[in-house]
Amino acid sequence: MIYTLTMNPAIDFNITGQNIRKNHVNRTWNPVYTPNGKGVNVSLVLKHFNCESVAMGFFGGFSGKYIIDELKKTGIEVSPVWIDTVTRINVFLNAGKDEYKFVNKGPLVAEKYQQELLFKLKQLDDCEYLSISGSLPVGVSEEYYDKIAEICEMKNIKLILDISSPKLKELLKYRPFLIKPNDDEINAIFGYEIKSDETAMQALTELVYKGAQNILLTMGDKGAYFTNGKDIYFSTAQKVELLSSACAGDSALAAFLSGFLYGGTIESSLKKSAATGANVAESNALGNMKKVEEYMNNINIRKL
Repeated sequence: MIYTLTMNPAIDFNITGQNIRKNHVNRTWNPVYTPNGKGVNVSLVLKHFNCESVAMGFFGGFSGKYIIDELKKTGIEVSPVWIDTVTRINVFLNAGKDEYKFVNKGPLVAEKYQQELLFKLKQLDDCEYLSISGSLPVGVSEEYYDKIAEICEMKNIKLILDISSPKLKELLKYRPFLIKPNDDEINAIFGYEIKSDETAMQALTELVYKGAQNILLTMGDKGAYFTNGKDIYFSTAQKVELLSSACAGDSALAAFLSGFLYGGTIESSLKKSAATGANVAESNALGNMKKVEEYMNNINIRKL
C-alpha cells in the first residue's frame, strides 16, 4: 500500500479575474474549492488512475474537516492526526496570462501531535511506500524528516520525497526510493543548473551516487528527466495554455507512480506523467484529467 503524508495540507481556492488593480474592488468568477496539499494531490491522482492509497497528515478546524470529507467522498482512506488549529486556505488567482499565488504558511502543530503521527507510522503494517510531499507547518523542524526516515528504515518502507527543503540534501543518506525535484529545486538545493542533456546526466548521476535510488526531475514545459540508477531518460512535454501550475508537479509524480510501481514500463510511466502534468496545468486545481490518454500520444521518450 502507498501512504501519502501531507504535513501542511490546505484548501486551494482557485478564482479567475481580469484587469486586476490594486486598491480596487476586483470582481472574480469561476471559483473552485479543492482539498489540497501536495500529498493530498498525490492520493487524488493515484485514485484517478485506480491506485489505492492512504492519506495521512495534520488536519484541524472546519477546513481540515472539509479536506477529509472530500477525500472520503472519492473513496480515499484517511488516517488523520487532529490538531487544535485550523488548516490553511491558499488562493490562486488567474488573470489572463498572469497567475497570482497567495500561499499561507499553515497552522502551528504542537509537539504532542507530532509524536502522535510518528506513533501512527510505527504501527503501520501494510505500508510499502511512504510519499512525503510539501512544506512543513509551523512548529515542525526539519529534523522531523530524519525521525520519519529512521522509522522507514526500521520498517523497510520505501521513502518517496517531493520536498523543496534544503534538508533533502541530507536525507539522501537514507537512500530514498525516489526523489522528485524540479529544475528550480535541483539548482537551489544541490547547485545543479540544468541546461542540457549533459548537465542533467551529471546531476542525476551524482545524486544517485549520493543515495537517491530513482530520480524524477520535472521541468515544466521543458520536459523531464528520469533515472533508475542505471539508465537516464528524457521526456518531452505537452504544450498547453497555462491556467494554474499549482498541482501540476504533484500530479506528474502520482501519474508516474501509478505506472512505475504497478508494472508499467519507464517509458509509458514517463508519458503518463508528462501528459497528466500538462492536463492539470491547463485546469483549475486538478481538473478532470480527461485528456491524459490523448496527450500521451504526443510525448516522446528517449534514452540518453
